[in-house]
Amino acid sequence: MRHIPNLICLIRLALIWPVASALHAQRYALALALFVVAAVSDGLDGFLAKRFNWVSELGKVLDPAADKLLLVVVFVESAWLGLVPWWVTAAAVARDVMIALGALIYRVWFGPLHGRPTVISKINTAAQLLYLAGVMFVAASRLPLAGELRAFALIVLLTTALSGFDYLSTFTRRAWNAPHRMA
Repeated sequence: MRHIPNLICLIRLALIWPVASALHAQRYALALALFVVAAVSDGLDGFLAKRFNWVSELGKVLDPAADKLLLVVVFVESAWLGLVPWWVTAAAVARDVMIALGALIYRVWFGPLHGRPTVISKINTAAQLLYLAGVMFVAASRLPLAGELRAFALIVLLTTALSGFDYLSTFTRRAWNAPHRMA
């Protein structure tokens, strides 16, 4: 039973290609449905891991990797199709690359990086997921909500920048205070 969160995470990983394929084929309703399943699975695996103490070392790596891969692929495909502005995509991808590189550098130079996602990071992930779902909904329904999507894009940009700055300052502070700093 304790591996259920990891299995759910693997399902989320397996959904990335079908979501991207449906988007590419302009089957926006299908892409939205699959994306919503993937987004809900993110909350479900985290809830189960915490609620029943089914946390694993694999899950600590797999879950954030699956989240970042899902968001990056959907942002890039959506931008490629003209559904999402490139500036939002660039900010979201740059934040995730910075977090991944920061975690890797910290791990190599200082050791394991213990920590949990911050409140702003969770808000950012939720905003990105809701924004992308909204983009697919508008594309599927053809509702004229361009102004609302632009406003939501600015919110996503703001939370992405705040979250990225928060991660950068956290990595920097931890590295500075680490006992084995490189000279």
